[in-house]
Amino acid sequence: MVIVFLIAGLVLLVIGAEILVRGASRLASSLGISPLVIGLTIVAFGTSAPEMAVSINASWAGQADLALGNVVGSNIFNVLFILGLSALVAPLVVSQQLVRLDVPLMIAASIVVLLMGMDNKISRIDGVILFGTVLAYTFFLIRQSRRESSAAVTAQYEAEYGAAGAQNGSALMQYLKDAVMILGGLALLVLGARWLVDSAVQIAQYLGMSELVIGLTIVAAGTSMPELATSVIASLRGERDIAVGNVVGSNIFNLLAVLGLSSIVAPDGVQVADAALAFDIPVMVGVALICLPIFFTGFLISRLNGALFLFYYVAYTAYLLMAAQQHESLQTFSAAMVWFVMPATVIMLVTLAWRYQRSRNAAA
Repeated sequence: MVIVFLIAGLVLLVIGAEILVRGASRLASSLGISPLVIGLTIVAFGTSAPEMAVSINASWAGQADLALGNVVGSNIFNVLFILGLSALVAPLVVSQQLVRLDVPLMIAASIVVLLMGMDNKISRIDGVILFGTVLAYTFFLIRQSRRESSAAVTAQYEAEYGAAGAQNGSALMQYLKDAVMILGGLALLVLGARWLVDSAVQIAQYLGMSELVIGLTIVAAGTSMPELATSVIASLRGERDIAVGNVVGSNIFNLLAVLGLSSIVAPDGVQVADAALAFDIPVMVGVALICLPIFFTGFLISRLNGALFLFYYVAYTAYLLMAAQQHESLQTFSAAMVWFVMPATVIMLVTLAWRYQRSRNAAA
């Protein structure tokens, strides 16, 4: 039955993601809100519902490692695996707004969480600060998008549904249909993720994995399945803004809302283990930082960037599993990552930045 629920969860994720992306992209057009903002808010927050449910329940039950590991692991998974796989499906064009506002906010939030956890706890006061920030961020995004909405957005909607439909009851019916599709898609995503996570955790516990490692890998990847399904489907459908905005928005939501609320409801805040503070949270910060130069060099996540992201996720997961088992190859693996892979990545990023700047100078 565990295997049956695992497969059924995956099926619901794919169906739910398809419905959600269709409804969200049409609602964005009809309301004059850009698909990017829809991806950063409605889609991102909705697909992060499993992380919210898992982390809050874990915090309430006193399972701090699971609550924190779910958020940190999900953010690492979202960037490295989901963006990596989506870019392999089709290169992703990155909006300038993401580079100027949202990615810097994701980086800042990651660093703030690291600093807050230095005393081995994300306190309730820290949680209030984090959650207040996400409310202000969401309000700013919607207000800014409405202010910048152009006649071209309205024209696109009228071309699809008819100019008369934008002025009578059919427009209201279409709003309701789009909203129902979004809610229905989210419901399928949450249910599918729950079945998938519950099944995966049972398998992991049977294999003897620790609570922190389960949170960083199985639960993090499982609760990120809605983001994965949504971003890949959006990439296939050509909704690139939703694909990228979903990941960045989900990471911001995980750090500010999920971790914030988890800290508020926990009896004594969310405890931060030394292992997470020494390795996993810094990796999350590094993953956020690596987005900025890649996004900035041409505003494109290429297939090469996607392959690099996927490689890093596989390496990170391999490290976690070897460390949990104290594998004899752990020291050699770590040395190879530090002395060969990391410098090669830096060289590649510098080369990309140099080529991009050179092409801009040539064009000027």
